[in-house]
Amino acid sequence: MDMQKMMKQAQKMQSKMEQKQEELKNETVEASAGGGVVTVVVNGGQEVVDIDIDPEVLDPDDIEMLEDLVLAATNEAMNKAKDMMEQEMGQLTGGMNIPGM
Repeated sequence: MDMQKMMKQAQKMQSKMEQKQEELKNETVEASAGGGVVTVVVNGGQEVVDIDIDPEVLDPDDIEMLEDLVLAATNEAMNKAKDMMEQEMGQLTGGMNIPGM
């Protein structure tokens, strides 16, 4: 395979990957903690787009528990978003591990 053809294919793949990354910013995943009392929604760009907290979990004497629930739900949602991105990018790259993607 000549180098020029290989470079064109690489540019085409990069363009498709950039397009897919933009599309994934519109896809969301969610995770919850504490049996659903805290729910966090994250998009494919790994941005937190929504947090829902059940008012029943609000206890001024136990703020630490709420903080732990928010942290747990956020970390789980971020992991799901990362997995979604890796899966979608893997389909484009045929499973090749490309740094930065």
